[in-house]
Formats: sequence, C-alpha cells, structure tokens
Amino acid sequence: MSEFLTITLAVLVAGSLGYCIIVLIGVWSWRRQKPGSAVTTPISVLKPLAGAEPELASNLRSLFEQSYASFEILFAVRDAGDSALPIVEALRAEYPHVPTSVTVTGEAPYPSAKVFSLELMLARANHDLIVMSDSDVAMDPDCLSIIAAEFADQRVGLVTCPYRAVGGPALWERLEQAFSNTEFFGGVMAARLLEGMTFALGPTLAVRRGVFAEVDGIAKMREVHADDFAIGRAVSDAGHRVLLSHAVVEHHLGPQTLSRNASHRLRWARSTRRSRPAGYIGQVFTNPLPLALLLCFVNPTWLPLLGPVLAARAAAAWAVCRHTLAAPVPWLTVPLQDVVSFFFWIAGFFGNTIHWRGRLYRIDARGRIALADVVRK
Repeated sequence: MSEFLTITLAVLVAGSLGYCIIVLIGVWSWRRQKPGSAVTTPISVLKPLAGAEPELASNLRSLFEQSYASFEILFAVRDAGDSALPIVEALRAEYPHVPTSVTVTGEAPYPSAKVFSLELMLARANHDLIVMSDSDVAMDPDCLSIIAAEFADQRVGLVTCPYRAVGGPALWERLEQAFSNTEFFGGVMAARLLEGMTFALGPTLAVRRGVFAEVDGIAKMREVHADDFAIGRAVSDAGHRVLLSHAVVEHHLGPQTLSRNASHRLRWARSTRRSRPAGYIGQVFTNPLPLALLLCFVNPTWLPLLGPVLAARAAAAWAVCRHTLAAPVPWLTVPLQDVVSFFFWIAGFFGNTIHWRGRLYRIDARGRIALADVVRK
C-alpha cells in the first residue's frame, strides 16, 4: 500500500511540475497576443450594486474617469434605500458630462439578483458594445480603450478581463489574494494555452450585444452561479472568439475573516466542480507543494524533491503576478495558501449548498442554483 501511494503521489508531483511549465508558457503566449487597433465604438457599462461595500466610491470613480471618448454607465440597485445610491448620486453630480442612469429593480423573479439587474440595465443600454463590471472592481483610465480596441477584430464576440486581487493586511485577506493572483490565474493561463478561451471571468467582461442576443445570454446566466463561465462557453460554442484581455482590472476583496473566507472558497469550489467537473479534478495538479509534502511524509527519501518543487511553484507565481497581473509576488504567503487551498479543494467534492450575499442556495449537478433559505451575512 505504501509503495502504491508513493508511486501515485510521485506521478501527481511530476504532473504538477509539468503544470508549472505550462503556466510559464501560457504567460509567454498571452504576452505575445497582439493589441487591437484604436477605435471609438460607444460602450454601455452595466454596474449592478448592492450596498456601500468597502472601496465602492473609489471603484466607481475609476469608471467615471475613463479616458475613453464615448461611454455611458448604467447602475442598478434592488431598492431605493440602497446605501450605494448616495455614492452614485455624488459621483453623478461631480461628473455631469458622463451619461448615467439608475434602475431600481425590486426583487428578482429568479435566483440570481445580479443577472436580473443586468437584464434590466441591458434593456436601457444605448450601445452595442456592452461591458458588465462588478461593484468591487476598479479600472485603470485606459481600460475601456483597450477593451474597445480588442473588439476591432470582428471575430471577437467576448472579451474577459484578468483581475488583480487586492486585499488588506489580515491573514485571510492575504491568503485569498495569494490564491487569486497565483493559483487561480495560473490555472487561467494554463487553460487558455491548452484549450483556448472557452470561458469568461466574472468581475469584468465585455460582449457584443448581437452576440449576447444570439446565444440568449440572459437565459444562459439566469439560473447558474458560475454565470461568467456559462456565457463564455456559450459564446465560444457559437463560433465567436473569446479573448483574454490586456486590460487588467483591480478586484477589491473586502474584509476577510476565517468564516467568510471559508464560505467564499467553498462557494467557488462547489460551483467550479458543478460547472467543469473534469477540470475540477484536474486542479489536483495546481498544488505541487502539498503533493510534494505528502510524498515526503509517506516516503522521506523523496525530500530532495522539495527544492525543485518550490522553485517551479515560485517561477509560476512570479510569472503570473509580474507579467500578467502587474501584482507583487506574495512569496511568504504562497506556501501556506497552497496547503489551505488543497484542503478546500478536497472539501469542494462534498456538499451542494453555497452562501451568497446573505442567502443559502442549493446548486445542482448542472450548476443551476435555487434559493434554499435565508441566512445571516
């Protein structure tokens, strides 16, 4: 039994080392992607809101301060008493030259309130190029310019933006940041290289209105938790290109406690397992360090392997952080994050409920969600 376990772990570690090489090649491939030509296609930005979350004012200000020539911003809140509205109104008064509108949606008739907000805003949008951006995202001033240029290629139906996670000094915030900026985006780079972009990333994505209508985008996103994956897959299956943008946005994580971080990681793990079951199993290769530690525990003669494993993991993390996300490399946090992430990956194989914005949902084998109960945030 011990020999079998040693061989199995050794194979997995070898696969993980190969995965790190794939990540490095993936980063190099993305950096070689040619930028599009400068264009001035009008853009409608859809921004669903839910409360005055941390950094909301600065996140929204970054959108108002885009250097792009022609864009409008559409906001949506669930009710007129939403605490995000005073922030929106102050910015609208400060930037009167930016066309804006606010929609009060009321309660959503289906599980995803965010998608319902997008549906109502889309009906009011004036332009054919649609950008959907979460409330916890900040943009560089040239973000819309880069996105629009990438649509100069008429084969492109959807552009999805990499996001640089930004957290606070607390341990769980630093671990979440390290997970997103190294492990998660290492996986994105590997997937783009091996299978092409057949998915999208949620915080900020852009789509042609005609393509979105062609694939019945709202219906695709309506009942699933991983709505970004669903719309990316639908656009790709319809024969349009999905492009990983060179417009990197900033994703503010907000305060992270142990319970909140665990809830978020389990939500992400369970929805990923339902959306991409084979890919989720393959994530075992994204954690070379925990696999190597297990191998050394089972058979200490493999201890010299720890050095090459650490070097490969460090190289992959450095490449993604520095050459994709322009983020600092969390050298000291990565080892602990990898161990924590490995345990949550195992936990993701169990359970079918997720906590999301104060509510409990059940997620079925096809990734669809249904409200199960109301819980405290």
